[in-house]
Amino acid sequence: MAYYSKAPNQKRPPRRPQDEKWEEEGTRYNKGKKDKPSGERLSDRYAPKRPGDSRPVRGPRPEGRPPVRRDGDRPPRPPREFRPEEDRPMRSYRDFEHSREPIYEDAQAEPNENILSGRNPIREALKSGRDIEKLLVMKGELSGSARQLVQMAKEAHIPVQEVDKSRLDALTPNHQGMIAFASAYAYSTVDDMLADAEGKGEAPFLVILDGVTDPHNLGAVIRTAECVGAHGVIVRERRGVGLTPAAVKASAGAVEHVKVARVTNLNRVIESLKKQGVWIYGLAMEGDDYETVDFSGGVALVVGSEGSGISRLTEEICDRRVSLPMRGKLDSLNASVAAGVVMYRVLSSRKA
Repeated sequence: MAYYSKAPNQKRPPRRPQDEKWEEEGTRYNKGKKDKPSGERLSDRYAPKRPGDSRPVRGPRPEGRPPVRRDGDRPPRPPREFRPEEDRPMRSYRDFEHSREPIYEDAQAEPNENILSGRNPIREALKSGRDIEKLLVMKGELSGSARQLVQMAKEAHIPVQEVDKSRLDALTPNHQGMIAFASAYAYSTVDDMLADAEGKGEAPFLVILDGVTDPHNLGAVIRTAECVGAHGVIVRERRGVGLTPAAVKASAGAVEHVKVARVTNLNRVIESLKKQGVWIYGLAMEGDDYETVDFSGGVALVVGSEGSGISRLTEEICDRRVSLPMRGKLDSLNASVAAGVVMYRVLSSRKA
């Protein structure tokens, strides 16, 4: 409770011995510091007394303390040097580390040539027969023109996928509810691959990818196929990657020399190849050692995905299953690596 000296009916607290000592020395509010009496400034200690004057005169300043600079003592600012634009140093990226503005204000993102946004561009691409990987449609009820485009895509065996509006907005702002992904390179056909092998006087050598969804794996397989002299690579239309820009880049230019075909029914194509004298070899976990297999004649290698491998129906119609020996703790290889190992085994069998 606070103490008030003039409060009525309030007893004064008992006096302590140290209170008398503080009052005598004049240091009541300085916690007993004798070297600094109450009411005296620190600067007054160094000021000698003038005769007949009660005010102290400021004396010499203690050593180590810098003198006070007044406005009149400040030197004038030197004039700013002007340098032409060509003589100025180039700005570094560090100049923008703490800047809220973008580094390149005028730079704009390069448009993706493989994305078709808007109903009219998609309609013209479908009419011209351009290869399209898939069509993204915004969820909801479709109007007349959008329903017509979806029907045209289904007739052309193009996968149609319904997505949220936010995903379309992330790809391009002006999409009118539809976005199509065009192929980065034109597809070929299986008949063209067989005709190419016949024209060279060689037995067909094809690579079939069943469910491979990684574009980098597809690009690596195309690159290895070109190195071993394969006549083509066959991919699935659905549940498989196509010739996306990432796959074309991963192929390192090999897509210019190797034909790539996209088929709707993979098992039907395999049955057709078997009728033309092509042996189908499926890469599986359990099978014959690839080094003991004779790959002479027409060969088609079936490579499955890394997760599930070859689908059950496709594996059943394969003529033979081959496997790679594993001596380490892992039980599988990357799809493109396994395909590359067996492709070179096919090449060595053809030389012998």
